[in-house]
Amino acid sequence: MQTQPRQQLLDIWQATARVSYRDGEWIRDGRNGGNSISDAEQLLCIMAPATQIPLFRLDRPDAVAGDVLEKLRALGDNRQIPVRLIRALTAYIDRYTAPDGTPIFSGSGYFRSDVEDEEIKQAQRELDVVDSFSISVTLMLAIAGFIKIFRQELGRPALIELVEQLEQKASRRLSAAMTGLLRSFAVNVFSADSDFGDELIRTVNQGRRPVQQVVDELREALREINARLRDDVTIGSGAAEGSELDNPNRLFECGWSWGVVREAPEIDTQAAIGAQKAGVAQNAPYLYFTTVALDAIQELTSPRTRLLGLLDPEQARLTQSLQLRYELTQSYWATVATFGGGKWPLEDMPWRTTDGIEADYFTLLIGGMVVQNMQSAGSSDTDRRRVANVMEDLAARSRITRRSTEPESAIAVHYPGMHFPLEGSEDVGGPTLAWTVADISPTLFRRTLNLAQMLTDGAARSRMIGLSDDIWKHLRSRMITDGDDRGLWDRPAGAFPYLAKEDDGPGKVSWYYTKRVVDCLVSAAQLIQEASPPSELLGRVADDLLDEAEYLYDRELLNGTTTRGVGLKVELDQIGLELRRARSVRPRRPGVAVALAQEVLGRLDRLSAARGADSGLT
Repeated sequence: MQTQPRQQLLDIWQATARVSYRDGEWIRDGRNGGNSISDAEQLLCIMAPATQIPLFRLDRPDAVAGDVLEKLRALGDNRQIPVRLIRALTAYIDRYTAPDGTPIFSGSGYFRSDVEDEEIKQAQRELDVVDSFSISVTLMLAIAGFIKIFRQELGRPALIELVEQLEQKASRRLSAAMTGLLRSFAVNVFSADSDFGDELIRTVNQGRRPVQQVVDELREALREINARLRDDVTIGSGAAEGSELDNPNRLFECGWSWGVVREAPEIDTQAAIGAQKAGVAQNAPYLYFTTVALDAIQELTSPRTRLLGLLDPEQARLTQSLQLRYELTQSYWATVATFGGGKWPLEDMPWRTTDGIEADYFTLLIGGMVVQNMQSAGSSDTDRRRVANVMEDLAARSRITRRSTEPESAIAVHYPGMHFPLEGSEDVGGPTLAWTVADISPTLFRRTLNLAQMLTDGAARSRMIGLSDDIWKHLRSRMITDGDDRGLWDRPAGAFPYLAKEDDGPGKVSWYYTKRVVDCLVSAAQLIQEASPPSELLGRVADDLLDEAEYLYDRELLNGTTTRGVGLKVELDQIGLELRRARSVRPRRPGVAVALAQEVLGRLDRLSAARGADSGLT
């Protein structure tokens, strides 16, 4: 891998510290202005590596690496850095907490008007959005894990009190964010002959078979998901649609809307989360918000969260409800994306949603859910290779790995990004709001790394790592190269030179984009740290080599080689040790087993040749 995540993350830390901490204060000054999402993204540029990569830990001051301290010099020394981060994190939570104690999850500066030249109302800027719920889950879990370790290093009562206050505030915000996700879950039920039904059937009917046959097969494939949605989803939004799923003539889709769903019931919880706002969002899933919600829930159920015991009993109860929705949503979209016995709907690019909008970006989001489902449900390398082909095609179609020489429509997904309306946002007065996403490159990079981690086919794995290197070259070309924000993102004209310089944005860092690049580098570091899946081919070669080596070894023992001198006996004992080691590493590292077996075979052949010479044989 050419990405070198350690060095890249250290450089980003240096730039983030330089931009964010001045005159003893944490500065929040991104391209989109301060809001509950952008400010969290800025903090996570440091907190994500610090809590997910052991080499970047800051919660044990005496164990912080020297190069880490050098890069974070703007934040202070090894004792000052964690304290200043704690103060910045506390200020973030206080800033986005209402006077009555209710956490604020508004989209604010990330909202756009879907109607040209029409001004957004203040009430619309204050609407809660799933992106804020999701990133708050990620940040609050990072805080909880950070405090869990750092508390052991504290002795001063004032600092202990500061840490305990942050822990309480983070726990409250985490509970509120989880409640918001439960109230934003959407189940859209429709008949097979509706517009929604027509689009869904068109997507899954890759063989152009009789419509009714496809409808019946799709209902059968979704039967278990239907039953669990109907019987097990009992709290939050999505529960009311259960009765409609009883009708065998209905189809459905599930996921997360852009915010709290209209008429979503309040969650009965013991957590002190303040008021639960009335929802206005359309009761239908949005692929982008579904993806970010799934990523957040994955953090809630991660081994790290369980190992450190980061959730209290009430949060564990809420997590169970979110985990159910996670499994159902992931299974639903993976079933739809791979439906049929021939060409997958996922492979028919671009993906077309049930409201008739099609885009390669949607293909990437669906592909990501398929990859996540493969991680949890298991899959064959054949299926993983099919998804790998989709990722390679997406990189070419979006002009990440294929050269673009003049303005073309494919570039719009990078800049200015893909816009989609937030239906229901007009209900509080003002125009319909819109959301913009421009993260196809880092999202593709991250999913490519996820897929590489799963592949046991060496050639396919190498292809995915090679693709990730190509995407990283694209991302590097978009890095800001001058000014205080140098070393951060985003500068689209770096990758697409024909874009006007002003298209690079107002000259400030985009924490939205930079945080996603950091996520990619964290994934790259984890890929390097974790053991790769053992190669089945190398395993078979290792087995054959070891069988032959053990046969020859046993023959040397039978022929009495050990009686021919101390040196030969020692040599044969060492060969026996190497054979046992090769057998022990074979399940995890078949390539190492092959190397050991080859070395053993060479030594045994020399022994055999020497024995033949001693007996006069040539």
